[in-house]
Amino acid sequence: MTKRNEYIPQTVSHPGLTLREKLVELGMSQKEFAVRTGKPEQTIVKVINGESSLTPGMAVQFESVLGIPANFWLNRQQNYDEALAREKRRELLALARTWASSFPYAQMVKRGWLPKKKSWEEKAEAVLCFFAMSGPKAWEEYYLTQKLKVSFRISLAHFSEPYAISAWLRQGELSAMELDAPSFSEKTFKTNLESIKKVMAEHPDDFFPLLQQLCLEAGVKVVYTPCLPKAPIHGSTRWLHDNTPLIQLSARYKQNDRFWFTFFHEAGHILLHGKKYISLEDDCFEAEDKVKEAEADAFAERWTFSEEEERAVIESGALTESAIIDFAQKFGTHPAMIIGRFHHKKLLPYHIGRQFIQPVYFD
Repeated sequence: MTKRNEYIPQTVSHPGLTLREKLVELGMSQKEFAVRTGKPEQTIVKVINGESSLTPGMAVQFESVLGIPANFWLNRQQNYDEALAREKRRELLALARTWASSFPYAQMVKRGWLPKKKSWEEKAEAVLCFFAMSGPKAWEEYYLTQKLKVSFRISLAHFSEPYAISAWLRQGELSAMELDAPSFSEKTFKTNLESIKKVMAEHPDDFFPLLQQLCLEAGVKVVYTPCLPKAPIHGSTRWLHDNTPLIQLSARYKQNDRFWFTFFHEAGHILLHGKKYISLEDDCFEAEDKVKEAEADAFAERWTFSEEEERAVIESGALTESAIIDFAQKFGTHPAMIIGRFHHKKLLPYHIGRQFIQPVYFD
């Protein structure tokens, strides 16, 4: 990445131009200079005309003949090569405008993920730096064509909005980098799920730091990443490069019942489906592996409000708010988990028990 105050001249000449000027100053022909340096005349001509690069060996030989330090020639060649590379970079960024405009740039700036830029060339550079990619083709090979399958095992090509989704996923990875976690311990994670369930049942104001810490103790990273437009993702689970499981949550509906069910669903993927499975919970996307998703749903139900517990409530015939509170205390869950289930199954009118559905806040 370019340093903020670094000056890059728009035009940097080839060192051959300086060599030409020096030979004229000395009254030395190109042929004589070639003989003195022991290089073929054609090689010297190509350097002078800017058709060939000046090598370290040449720089040392030029130093002996002209008395100009070798590092002078090498720095001139390096500056010229860098200027050429940056010019090609500018051309690539100009062509990347359409690609960069596919991302919800304004929303990413609003969330602090990207810097505010004016030109689309600058925006394209910012997006590429965000993804740590050299160009749009690299992004496509990573997220669409799965060229690096060992790192990202799911293609976003079949999603309607792969750009927004990839940005959401990338921000989750960047957030995860800020967390330190020990090696993953399945035993500790299973044990800590009991404590996490208590946090769910009480749902205190600091529920998320508590959840995050209990997961970190087991070597699981949990991050919150707000949704982007056109990327209606509830959550995702995947394993990072260092074999650390990552649960990324959006709290899309900002309701405690949906948030906790999504968390336990993702936790189920970690414990049931191993490192190769990547989950993306998206309203607009039908999961490729319906069996694994159903297993994760069943796992979440067992931890939040099981089928057996649901039957017990229904068979009691007491679907009053006070009865539901009593059952929630008995099962060690939050009333919202019961209310939300019964709303979903239309066993309760939607307006009953709405006060138990609490909003979730992260900022």
